[in-house]
Amino acid sequence: MNMLFIGGLGMQEILLILLVVLIFFGGKKIPEMMRGLGQGVRSFKEGMEGSSDKKAEETADKEKKE
Repeated sequence: MNMLFIGGLGMQEILLILLVVLIFFGGKKIPEMMRGLGQGVRSFKEGMEGSSDKKAEETADKEKKE
């Protein structure tokens, strides 16, 4: 099974990193961190959608003025 990961990391390296994270943060803290990460990604997506909507409105306004 040849899977390519970011930066050329293999499966063994990914498992080692996950093990170190589990030992360092503990099992209770990881779900909280992932929840926060998910909320951050959701907020970023909403911000990107909002900015594209705003650009579309500005373009429509410019077209109406002309």
